[in-house]
Amino acid sequence: MIRIENLVKHYGDVKAVRSINFEVKDGEILGFLGANGAGKSTTLKVITGYLSPTAGNVYVNDLNILEHSLEIRKQIGYLAELNPQYLDMRVFDLLEFTAQIRGIEGKKFRNALTRVIEQCGLSGILHKTVAECSKGFRQRVGLATAILHDPQILIMDEPVSGLDPNQIVEIRQLIKELGKEKLVIISSHILQEIEATVDRIIIIHEGEIIANGTSQELMASFHGQTELTLEIQGTTAESIAALKDAAPEISIEKQVVEGDRTILSLEYDKGVDPRIAIFNHAVKSKWTLLEMSTKKAQLEDIFHKLTIRGGSDA
Repeated sequence: MIRIENLVKHYGDVKAVRSINFEVKDGEILGFLGANGAGKSTTLKVITGYLSPTAGNVYVNDLNILEHSLEIRKQIGYLAELNPQYLDMRVFDLLEFTAQIRGIEGKKFRNALTRVIEQCGLSGILHKTVAECSKGFRQRVGLATAILHDPQILIMDEPVSGLDPNQIVEIRQLIKELGKEKLVIISSHILQEIEATVDRIIIIHEGEIIANGTSQELMASFHGQTELTLEIQGTTAESIAALKDAAPEISIEKQVVEGDRTILSLEYDKGVDPRIAIFNHAVKSKWTLLEMSTKKAQLEDIFHKLTIRGGSDA
């Protein structure tokens, strides 16, 4: 388990992280979501021991990061955003070099190598130099070096940045498989990727946590508007104006006429549902209802509303 208590990190006068608190439990995939400069990478670097906190503390399995940094780093696999690698080394040599640094040799190395080759799908590229690998395979190699010592915790900073759609799907599936046996933290500014991969989301903005929960919980707590689109035939100006009397909770945001069709864009509060009243009015007005479709608040709507103030450089 990871426990963050009143974590603060400053770079001179820049307040990158401002007294944040959260926990992550074993077997959970946590998405750390925020715009560029929100403080995501800084927080992860403190958790991994790469940076020291200005104030507050981090506990990993009840070990204090200030007093047990080396022990904690042994329990963590870290894939940095830029995925630094020796491009002129063969993939096998890089994995062997990484294992030697961690004191994994002999039979333990062979077992570890077999495991990461299978998990990360590297069997066809072991003989290649890292420079010869595609960006997707470089991410796989970076992930293999991060989990070679079979850590309990896996932390990845922007793991799908720069990948094409097929590579993103492959890395996403790999992350989900690893999440079955490890505590996983992923940082990203790509909302769709976070929503498709993680169990829980923390949104950080200007160094502060502004939301924490599953995507369903975040959307349930978001008091936004529901958008309703009507595509109808046989309307008159009077019958459209009377729609407000039939369903007073709606607002007509937009009206577009295309030939004999009228498209209405309506909005109403999330806690009400005027669709039956609208349908009854359509029948009474002898409209031909071609389409009635709703669009509820999505994660990107929540993210936009919560971070609309803009961010600082972190």
